[in-house]
Amino acid sequence: MTSEKTTPKDISTTVNRWAYAAFVLLSLYFLLVSKDLVSAASNLGIALIFDPFNPAVKWTNRKSWQKGWLLLHVLLTLGMLLYGLLIKR
Repeated sequence: MTSEKTTPKDISTTVNRWAYAAFVLLSLYFLLVSKDLVSAASNLGIALIFDPFNPAVKWTNRKSWQKGWLLLHVLLTLGMLLYGLLIKR
């Protein structure tokens, strides 16, 4: 009689990608349909919580294009939020 230990499959990357995509799409909805820039920016910021790449990899070990994508995402979010809160009102 042998005992096989099975480890649960890590699905965090898959879940994170779906959640990231959902919040980016929600942000596009608020931006294009509702014309609510602040809500679009806040949902875009929430999307950053769900790292679409492997969340176990440290920042220093990430590929350059992944770093660039995440930095562009942060800058776009901050720009939209600042524009919506300070200039557009």
